[in-house]
Amino acid sequence: MASEIVQLAVVLSVASILGYLAKLLRQPLILAYLLTGLLLHYFYPAGMEDSLRIFADMGIMFLLFLVGLEINYESFKAVSKPALIIGLTQVVVTFGAGFWIATLLHFGIVSASYIGIALTFSSTIIAVKVLTEKRDMHSLYGRIAVGILLIQDLVAVILLVILSGVRGGEGIEYLPILAVVGKAVVLFGIMLYLGRKVLPSVLDRVARSHELLFVMSLAWVFLVATFAKMIGFSVEIAGFLAGLSLANSAEHFQISARVRPLRDFFILIFFVALGSSITFSNVGESMVSVFILSLFVLIGNPLIVLIAMGLMGYRKRTSFMTGMAIAQISEFSLVLVALGAKIGHLDNGVVSLIAAVGLTTFVLSSYLLQHSELLFRFFAKALSLFEKRKAKDDKMFNEEFHKPIILIGAHRTGQSILDNLNPKDVLAIDFNPEILPQLQRRKVDYLFGDLADQEIFEKANFDEAKLVISTSPDLEDNLMLISELKDLLERPKIIVRAETEKDAELLYAHGADYVLLPHFTAGQYLGKTIAIDPDMSILHSLKEHDLKLLHKQHIALED
Repeated sequence: MASEIVQLAVVLSVASILGYLAKLLRQPLILAYLLTGLLLHYFYPAGMEDSLRIFADMGIMFLLFLVGLEINYESFKAVSKPALIIGLTQVVVTFGAGFWIATLLHFGIVSASYIGIALTFSSTIIAVKVLTEKRDMHSLYGRIAVGILLIQDLVAVILLVILSGVRGGEGIEYLPILAVVGKAVVLFGIMLYLGRKVLPSVLDRVARSHELLFVMSLAWVFLVATFAKMIGFSVEIAGFLAGLSLANSAEHFQISARVRPLRDFFILIFFVALGSSITFSNVGESMVSVFILSLFVLIGNPLIVLIAMGLMGYRKRTSFMTGMAIAQISEFSLVLVALGAKIGHLDNGVVSLIAAVGLTTFVLSSYLLQHSELLFRFFAKALSLFEKRKAKDDKMFNEEFHKPIILIGAHRTGQSILDNLNPKDVLAIDFNPEILPQLQRRKVDYLFGDLADQEIFEKANFDEAKLVISTSPDLEDNLMLISELKDLLERPKIIVRAETEKDAELLYAHGADYVLLPHFTAGQYLGKTIAIDPDMSILHSLKEHDLKLLHKQHIALED
């Protein structure tokens, strides 16, 4: 026990130092965690990987649990069909292209097949982590990207089952393959039933105790993971299904907030363990192959998705951002080639090659995804080639709007603002597809997208607005908004939201007319209310008003 604690202390200390250096150099933390694993692999005694593996598995489980928790059934149905079509198309085309490239690099048929398969899958963990940091999980492209990744994971699990049925060239056992498909259908059906009929009422009874709600949520995750493990599924799928079953509960926001710190800790350990498992023997002899295959993953995979989504009618920004989210290979890729070597299909040279491609694409794709907005603006004109004239996610995009108030972000805080405004005076801009039905019911005009898309900015006609409100807490987005509005001849009043006092000071320095800090604003509102009504008789009417709003939100969640 003492040795495990020492190992964990070393891991966290090294990760903290490298993470601090990464922040100073504006590098992704994923890189720091992978380097921590690489350093410890070469300088720390053997056996560390085994002791960290359980933490790494829990990191994957909690990450996918939060993904499932944020996807309710309506939004899942909205993207499940396109995700299935695009995901399967990408898997087939990428495998074919990867196999062809590998044969050109003089690999045999079996090795080329494994390489093609390895290039097919993308890292759910890296993509979801960066999407979460960018707060793009609720965007249309974020949902489609997660759907594609889950399709890939399902294909990977099936392939793992197929390979586990191979016994050193003795043939394939078909019964396990049929069994895993049947079990997957049954497990998914059980989770959907429990999530709709049982779990919401159970959670409602314990919701008043945040601690008990947290403990019960953890218990549910581990119970599902245990059951899934017993019937042959991985913790990734178990975590996702556990989250999906709780997504329609009214308490899913509270659960998500409490589980997120656990996720951050365990996912750190996952990347350290992943870095420690990567070896580079014989890579020097195949650097050309590493370069070509990495280039295909970083450019070819997004291009395949871009073309497929363009043909389906999606706008170029949605297609481009989705493609950027899958521009890396997966942890499953490393597992598959390792299993191929174990059963005698591959030599260590191919395993080392895929490991090198993995590390290269893990790091570079993190940069690409973090800076995908800048890349899109740079390539926007050229990307018009992949966009149909009338795109399916262009809801009301063929109109121009002339509204005195523009509200950017119509969820939660935005909903409360809308309750006190005349809907005819407001244009809402949001990239969350769940919000659009609510805006339609309120008869609020909207644009589907965000301000990073220049076409959205033009259609909104900001120069004719008197007031612009941004409820997004993202500092860079709000600074960009202020910068864009400064150049207008008739500049509207600007209200933006900040997460910290430091961000608020920076936004004021750049020209914001008012910065919304929720705890400041709530305190001012309550203080003024008490000042004008010392007898507190107004509290009853405020209570009734808030209860009506909470009731509306609860009905919206049930719908």
